[in-house]
Amino acid sequence: MAELTIQISDELAGRLEPLQNRLPELLWQLLDVANLPTNSQPTVKTETTDISAVYQEVLDFLIQRPTPEEIVAFKVSPQAQTRLSELLKKNRSTTLDSIELAELDVYEQLEHLMILLKARALKRD
Repeated sequence: MAELTIQISDELAGRLEPLQNRLPELLWQLLDVANLPTNSQPTVKTETTDISAVYQEVLDFLIQRPTPEEIVAFKVSPQAQTRLSELLKKNRSTTLDSIELAELDVYEQLEHLMILLKARALKRD
């Protein structure tokens, strides 16, 4: 088995730490999403993947190597916006279950990522 060493920020390392046992599986899923050729691929059942639809949307967008202008203009689908509104509304009125909390966390993480990407894209213009 090969060993891979990469340099990442402390923030990213902290966020990846709880997932360290799943990193190989997540990398395979990323390769499947990106349709990158590999020498051999294990069977990954996409039905059981826990990547939410909005995460998939953002990944699909980024895989296309968007221009800075496209990054600045990017918005998630109306369906994703509606789901976020539902989660936020429910969070204000009741308690979200663990799955809904995790889903809301994905939205927050993606929003943070897109804010950073858009800020960097604006600097390049």
